[in-house]
Amino acid sequence: MERTQIDFTSNPLTELYGCNCFNDAVMRERVPKSIYKSVKQVQAGEAELSLEVAEVVANAMKDWAIEKGATHYTHWFQPLTGLTAEKHDSFISPTPEGRVIMEFSGKELIQGEPDASSFPSGGLRATFEARGYTAWDTTSPAFLKEDNTGVTLYIPTAFISYHGEALDKKVPLLRSMEAINRQTIRVLRALGNETSKRAITTVGPEQEYFLVDAEYFNRRPDLMLTGRTVFGSMPAKGQEMDDHYFGSIKERVADFMRELNFELWKLGISAKTQHNEVAPSQFELATIFNSSNVATDTNQLVMETMKKVASRHKLVCLLHEKPYAGVNGSGKHNNWSIGTDDGQNLLEPGDNPQDNAQFMLFVAATIKAVDKYAKILRMAASNAGNDHRLGANEAPPAIISIFLGDQLQNILEKLAGGSPSERNGGEKIELGVSTLPKLPKDITDRNRTSPFAFTGNKFEFRMVPSSESIAGPNVVLNTAVAEVLAEFADELEKGEDKIAVIQKLVKKTWKDHKRVIFNGNGYSDEWIAEAEKRGLPNIKTTVEAIAELISPESVALFEKHKVFTREELESRYEVYLEKYCMQLNIEASIMVQMSNLQIFPAATAYAKVLADSAAAIKNAGGDASAQAEVLKKISTEIRGLKSRTDELEKEIETAKGGSDPFEMGKAFRFRVFEKMQEVRSHGDALETMVARDYWPFPTYEDLLFRL
Repeated sequence: MERTQIDFTSNPLTELYGCNCFNDAVMRERVPKSIYKSVKQVQAGEAELSLEVAEVVANAMKDWAIEKGATHYTHWFQPLTGLTAEKHDSFISPTPEGRVIMEFSGKELIQGEPDASSFPSGGLRATFEARGYTAWDTTSPAFLKEDNTGVTLYIPTAFISYHGEALDKKVPLLRSMEAINRQTIRVLRALGNETSKRAITTVGPEQEYFLVDAEYFNRRPDLMLTGRTVFGSMPAKGQEMDDHYFGSIKERVADFMRELNFELWKLGISAKTQHNEVAPSQFELATIFNSSNVATDTNQLVMETMKKVASRHKLVCLLHEKPYAGVNGSGKHNNWSIGTDDGQNLLEPGDNPQDNAQFMLFVAATIKAVDKYAKILRMAASNAGNDHRLGANEAPPAIISIFLGDQLQNILEKLAGGSPSERNGGEKIELGVSTLPKLPKDITDRNRTSPFAFTGNKFEFRMVPSSESIAGPNVVLNTAVAEVLAEFADELEKGEDKIAVIQKLVKKTWKDHKRVIFNGNGYSDEWIAEAEKRGLPNIKTTVEAIAELISPESVALFEKHKVFTREELESRYEVYLEKYCMQLNIEASIMVQMSNLQIFPAATAYAKVLADSAAAIKNAGGDASAQAEVLKKISTEIRGLKSRTDELEKEIETAKGGSDPFEMGKAFRFRVFEKMQEVRSHGDALETMVARDYWPFPTYEDLLFRL
């Protein structure tokens, strides 16, 4: 195919980067200083946005967008579907003379009104109650999208109901960021920090994905409708040679990556690292850290842009967690940290005693939060696709544990035990008295089997599903850590000797929650047994995990910090269960169709060819035993396929007939899903016996190795 030509000579990268983003620099250039200052105060939570300020910003934003060819604008939001949504309005406004002028008011910038009844709300909204509102997220920059419809101004927004309930992913995320900000500042003030005004959680997501040739994709109804293959036997070669990971990037893929980077850079998205992943035709893209809500927005844009650019190259981007059985699936590593507006990373060990004490306190808070709220954190990493991935030899197990590395774990054990440890030179290390040894970012080997790993100055949550928004996991992380920091702040505010209080908190935290620390091989059966001894939860399915949304512990946590109301949690419980059931229903239904309408006819036709061949050979006086033997095996598998498929159809109807959403979810997971495995075993067996010319759809060899 023709290569994508990107001219960096006439458009240097330094000028190209962010050209379609109404970022801080553009706003500062286009609005008066007083207005810019007011917006910064709003972004910092120090003031409310006035209509007068919004009018000026809206006018500047409109002029900038129109200069770049925009004719429409949209409030871009993230409903509970897991995707993004948009309703486009033009800038034109008719005049009495029959002409038009280009208008965009402050009110239009601040608030939009899409139909709320058409999005899942889990009972928060009745079907006839259509009013919903989008509200401008001032901290996430507006941007332009260029496509066949022209140029459109996109305004990142939150989505709420008429009565103020959160109908999206962003509102709870912003609330959780405010919750952890409040408690972090309390802790910092108690430690004598009077300069930091705001605490900000930051995220750097790593996005894994597959590419497949569009021709093969379009001939696989399961991939088209579900994102994964419900049938498919492994080819002679898979990933066992370890020759794809970090390998040379094929030219066709390199062209795709080049254009992808180009599009992301124009949006001001710092796509930094790209490489081949472990499985054939699997890749990864990592972006640089940003605040949690901006990182969430940009990750949604990354996924959308991947799909759009792939189609231009006659490729399809697969974001499903497990498109192919038997090879590695895809995840999204959520690198999370806490910083301040004056440049501190609170998970950075630092060089002086005060920093060491502060670092230990925030590490301890994270350890306690992850252990105490492991179940709801596991829920945040759950979806139908991840059920295929978690626990396999490619991804963390479903058990939440923390990897600290031997050095940091040893320091915590010594400090919690009250006995100072020693540096290599024999110098004592005591909390707040002498500095920790200088901890480089890579203080230990990486542990790719850990769900939650400390990596020098951040924690990497490795369980996040590749196809999902990162909002959910970060809502839980922010709120859980905020709760523990609130407990710590209570103690620090009462105590005179802050170092002694920190010592006490670290010691108690380690004693009560060290069970969650595990530096070994999370893939091993021994760890599963050990985790059970330690009392760590092992929630294996999405259905069981979703139930944690409405547990008393979860409701108390989120209500206390005003992140979710009970009603909002119950709505998500309903929405996510319904989504899970619908996903499995689609997967099972397409399996039935492929079995009955493609595999069964193809295998039967080939069996007839074998039967005719055997008869002809026998009539000619030859030995047809080989044909007869293969025919017998194929006939056995055809009978098994038809029998199990009929049983699957009955299981689907039974599951769909349930009234309670949780019981329906269990029926789909433990009846329908299990029966699907039986159907697949026969279909995959037939693929290895039926001649390639008769097989009705592309094989794994085609999908994985023909890029």
